[in-house]
Amino acid sequence: MRNIHYILFLLITTVSFSQEVPQTLSFQEAIDYALENNRTAKNAHRDIQAAKQQKWETIASGLPQLSATIDYNHWLKQQVSLIPAEFFGGNPGEFTEVAFGTKQTMNATATLNQKIFDGSYLVGLQSAKVFLEISKNAKEKTELEVRKAVIDAYGNVLLSEESIKILERNITVLDKNLYETTKIYENGLGEEESVEQLQITLSGIKSNLANTKRLKTLAYKMLNITLGIDLDANIQLTDNLNSLTSQNIVISLLDADENIEQTIDYKIAENDKVSKELLLKLEKSKAIPTLDAFLNGGYSGNNENFRFLKNSQEWFGSSLLGVSMKIPIFSSGMRSAATQRAKINLEKAEDDLTETEQKLKLQIANAKSEYKFAIEDYQNKEDNLGLAERIEQKNQTKFFEGISSSFDLRQAQTQLYTTQQELLQAMLDVINKKAALETVLNEIPEN
Repeated sequence: MRNIHYILFLLITTVSFSQEVPQTLSFQEAIDYALENNRTAKNAHRDIQAAKQQKWETIASGLPQLSATIDYNHWLKQQVSLIPAEFFGGNPGEFTEVAFGTKQTMNATATLNQKIFDGSYLVGLQSAKVFLEISKNAKEKTELEVRKAVIDAYGNVLLSEESIKILERNITVLDKNLYETTKIYENGLGEEESVEQLQITLSGIKSNLANTKRLKTLAYKMLNITLGIDLDANIQLTDNLNSLTSQNIVISLLDADENIEQTIDYKIAENDKVSKELLLKLEKSKAIPTLDAFLNGGYSGNNENFRFLKNSQEWFGSSLLGVSMKIPIFSSGMRSAATQRAKINLEKAEDDLTETEQKLKLQIANAKSEYKFAIEDYQNKEDNLGLAERIEQKNQTKFFEGISSSFDLRQAQTQLYTTQQELLQAMLDVINKKAALETVLNEIPEN
């Protein structure tokens, strides 16, 4: 009975673990899964949590700070002081050796510190808020890049799968052509060159098929890494390249508003400018006096032997309240140099923001142009495939009727195979170029 319970436990555990990694993934499911499980995306989320903790750490540094110390001292050899002997009735000019205090002492002190005014603390509070915003923007940037990487990896897998199907179909046709041509040659009705031409074509296609199968394995591994799952995990993709291409032809995206200030790269550059402004404030605040208050209290005990834990030990209390003001007066130009350096860095950040704005406008225009070309190229390649298929079919008919040569047939076949691959690549370009445009626009469609 115990064995049955153990087996059931193993089965339940196995099922629960297997549910963590999906067996099938659609295009959108792959994106959603990666945004949750991609290691870089998870670290970006952790960075936000760390920034929140750092924000509180900065706030807490200006709140009351309470600390305590306990000191125990044991003189192995007490320090001796020389006192004029005449104080004790001795001869003038002579000295008496005196050891002050007991051999052992113990002190316990608690201290409460509180900032009253510190310019750098106020700047620090602002900086903590900006740092949190920077972390959030970094997470958004990471998610955009992860989404783009998933789209690229998913598309490469579909490309390799479609390529394999087409190559296998071409090999089937070539095998049939080679068989028929060989029979014609064996019956003395054809030339050996015709057989050799087909053998060369078939050999090249088989080599491409073997290479594409290897690339397919690598494409799956790359997708797994991007998703954040084990490198050798087995998953199935439910979307196909043809339907995915149709879904990603969105002409309205070419007319999308170019809201530069909402793009993530602009936000990051703007955050950098704000952080440089705060650094300038920080350097200026170092020239302002700081004011701190403290309150401490403690007890001390003295004894020749270690009897501090006994009730008979006598303890003497003390307490102190104080205010401390630190006034910066002269730093030999150090503060001035630091302030000037911060000002220079701010000017650089302002120029970087302007440069980022100009570059983003160019990137958006370029991304729209590339996306538009990708759509046009796909439609052109689709038409070309129909033409190449008809040309190849006509040359097959002519060849077996003895009207055209094997060289003409091979040329038509090579043209067909090239057009097939060009169409697949054009389909992938439509998907990738749309993702690139969405990324630079920071416009991600809702699920």
